[in-house]
Amino acid sequence: MWKGRFQQASSDLLTTYSESVSFDWRLFRHDIQGSIAHAAALKKAGILTAGELTKITVGLRRIGREIAAGKFAFDPALEDIHMNIEAELTRRIGATGAKLHTARSRNDQIALDLRLYLRDEVKTLVGLVRDLQKALVELATRHEKDVMPGYTHLQRAQPVLIAHHLLAYVEMLARDRGRLEDCAERFDECPLGSGAIAGSTIVLNREAVARDLGFSRVTQNSMDAVADRDFACELLSAIAIIGMHLSRLSEDVILWSSEEFAFMELSDRHTTGSSLMPQKKNPDIAELTRGKTGRLYGNLLGLLTTMKGLPLTYNRDMQEDKEAIFDSVDTARAALEIFAEMLRAARFRTAATARATGDANLMATDLADRLVLGGVPFRQAHEIIGRLVGLAAKKGVALNALSPEDFLEASPVLDRKTVKAVFSVTTGLAARRATGAPSPKNVSRRLAHWKGQLQ
Repeated sequence: MWKGRFQQASSDLLTTYSESVSFDWRLFRHDIQGSIAHAAALKKAGILTAGELTKITVGLRRIGREIAAGKFAFDPALEDIHMNIEAELTRRIGATGAKLHTARSRNDQIALDLRLYLRDEVKTLVGLVRDLQKALVELATRHEKDVMPGYTHLQRAQPVLIAHHLLAYVEMLARDRGRLEDCAERFDECPLGSGAIAGSTIVLNREAVARDLGFSRVTQNSMDAVADRDFACELLSAIAIIGMHLSRLSEDVILWSSEEFAFMELSDRHTTGSSLMPQKKNPDIAELTRGKTGRLYGNLLGLLTTMKGLPLTYNRDMQEDKEAIFDSVDTARAALEIFAEMLRAARFRTAATARATGDANLMATDLADRLVLGGVPFRQAHEIIGRLVGLAAKKGVALNALSPEDFLEASPVLDRKTVKAVFSVTTGLAARRATGAPSPKNVSRRLAHWKGQLQ
């Protein structure tokens, strides 16, 4: 590439240290797609003849098929996917191949390839997020009427419907989809034609190239176009947030499937055993996903750190973007796919969730609310019910096992009929009618909403 300037061949160590084709070969389809569009622009500018354009196009497509079939031999001495393809094209079709790089730099070439690659990957990720939402909705539908305790501080708090808990993750994933789709807006600029830093004196029709490649616009500053990796940082951020949501769901699944909770049964196909302990059934998918989230965070922070001190424009440091991008995309794809499959095969142990929801302390807040409706200020009501909870603990009985006299002594509002109504989980859930609350009617409506949205 630069032998005209240098008198000595590159050190073997330099070649090994600086090559990127061992990982950026994955961009071959997008590199060929961009090169064909660039060649068409060169033809329109009079740099290539119609025959030369045909030779380049046919040659590039043949190389692409060979790479896809695993029959192409990459040369690390040529550094990257761009030069490997171009060098092989030139070897096959001669001087015409050497014309392809006219008015183009590897700087704008890689900026283009990454955008094309991520544009495709975002579509895939959006589809996988949607499929995980569907799996959650399917599981929620199977348990639409079933109850479980809701938790704060990992302590039993208030009763909810299992479906309501699962739909919380559907809402999170909807925001994840929105972030991914918003990222795609930032990919939608074609940098090709920006050259190494300042464009070229050979002026091509950039707008036509952008249309050929499916972009809605072109970049407006050649320096920014080749130095920008904002779009990649933004995507890694969106993927890291997906990882955070999957990790929280993983933690729930791990707890639910433990013998201590015994709320969920995972299928044999989605669990593993122990090499020593015959009884074990381990939720490895959830544990691995929780662990891989750290890698997603690391990739984001790594790229941000790489970019933070770089002067304009391109610096070789930026080669470090690709492995982080590829790893995050691959990790997110795998986690989303296997999580959806795991949840479709999972089931809740509703007898266990019902027993846990029968904990009378879960209705303590409802008792306080009844006092408020009877004219007692909430802070005073909170204190009264707190004393009753303490009394039940002291007596070693459940809250609803206190005597009618205990309740009446605490407050005249707490007569036998009122107390009995409060300790009905069904009545308590039905009363939670505010938008977003877990009444059966609300949950049913939200399930219907998501089924329609996810069709």
